[in-house]
Amino acid sequence: MTAGGDLVFPLIPSRRGGALDVAGRSSRRRGSGDEVASSRPYRRGDTLRTIDWAASARLSTARGSDEFVVRDHFAEDAVRVVIVVDRSRSMEIFPSSLPWLDKPAAVLEAGRLILASGAATNALTGFAEAGGQDPRLVPARRGREHLRAIEHRIEARAAGPPDSLDRALALLSRSAATIMPGTFVFLLSDFLPLPDASTLHDALSAGWDVVPVVIQDPVWEQSFPDVGGVTLPLVDPEAGRVLPVHLSRKEAAARRLLNEERTGRLHDVLLGLGLDHVTITTSDRPAVHASFLAWAEGRRAMSRSAR
Repeated sequence: MTAGGDLVFPLIPSRRGGALDVAGRSSRRRGSGDEVASSRPYRRGDTLRTIDWAASARLSTARGSDEFVVRDHFAEDAVRVVIVVDRSRSMEIFPSSLPWLDKPAAVLEAGRLILASGAATNALTGFAEAGGQDPRLVPARRGREHLRAIEHRIEARAAGPPDSLDRALALLSRSAATIMPGTFVFLLSDFLPLPDASTLHDALSAGWDVVPVVIQDPVWEQSFPDVGGVTLPLVDPEAGRVLPVHLSRKEAAARRLLNEERTGRLHDVLLGLGLDHVTITTSDRPAVHASFLAWAEGRRAMSRSAR
């Protein structure tokens, strides 16, 4: 079990027909589950693993010719989760040496909680990122070692370009055939800037249950303190270096206005897309857990009101 496995939150689907509350239940539609639905003659394009060799041998003997029988299976409606980590430089803008939000630590705590919550429902869990040269997609599977490998990927630092989240979402869209509708797609990002609208639209069009997890410092990114006349150690997001910056009272007020407007705009965009997001402003595990519980309770309340 991954660290933080003692704390979990319920995976509540956003709409009817999404991921199930209980994993492992078989549906009545055809798919790739374990339960056999019926047998039929082989058709061009069927995979070899679906051939019932014993039944094929009997039928071939009876007819005196090569005949192949294929097993159809019921689909397995398991909960599916994909964790997407934004590797943009802004996700590491505040070094752990400064008394502000340690975003990598917050990402790790959020990722651990999602992994543990998925494991609690026997979910199939995958991972995606676009740090470094090539985007990476880890297919959704189960298993202790698989989850541990994803946790290590979440913890690893792989600084990517400013559009890392867009690139990761584009990778998911190109792999849409292997990611079932209803899959929970948790986007761990500060959303500075917002992903491209068409990229988000593609993710929603695939039928995935997209959950933005907004990781921002509440003082320095969602607002800005009255620090006029004070020299501060601020981070250059391009160079990644801490530099002393002297701001006037007017400059501090202007930054506060810009940050608050940007925060409001992010909320409006996500709301306009029908995305109920999780807000993370700390790397404290119980507080991160409380944010996910509040998100789940909000979904549960919306589900009750829709009945």
